[in-house]
Amino acid sequence: DAVKQVAMETFLQHWGYLALIVLCFVQACSIPISSEVTFAFAGVLAYQHHLELALVIIIGSLAELAGSSVSYAVGRIGGRRTVERLARYVLVTKSDLDRVERFFAGRGSWSVAVGRMLPVVRGFVGIVAGFIEIPVGPFEVYNVIGTVIWATALSVIGYGLGSAWSTVSHYVSIGGYIIVALII
Repeated sequence: DAVKQVAMETFLQHWGYLALIVLCFVQACSIPISSEVTFAFAGVLAYQHHLELALVIIIGSLAELAGSSVSYAVGRIGGRRTVERLARYVLVTKSDLDRVERFFAGRGSWSVAVGRMLPVVRGFVGIVAGFIEIPVGPFEVYNVIGTVIWATALSVIGYGLGSAWSTVSHYVSIGGYIIVALII
């Protein structure tokens, strides 16, 4: 995990907004990449004047929205069986899909916004919302709400951490998992 985090940070440092687009898009396509590290470190880079905080939030949110919309389309068009077949290629397990599907059970469309703000769950919201057939309009509205709140909160936290990032970065990912455990 530490190696992956360093690789993500290096990618962001060297490629800036392009790296932010790639990491956010891929993560929202149900590929397990830490959006906590992506947004928080992009916030740190904004603090260091390598990026602009507002652009980190806007560009990162748009990339996440595009990725989760692609993921939604795959789930909607392909259904659960197709998703399960494709999942093994992107390191997603049947239990990952089951976990997110249980999260949606009986909660309605608003759970998209909540799910997009939960570490781990957030990356699978689009694909599961697609195969359980949440209507596209409500999906997109709640997707925007949850994604923008998440991107803003983490980017601002990273910006606030500023030069202390190297000391606390390990705890950013751990904190995300603690939040999920507490909610569950």
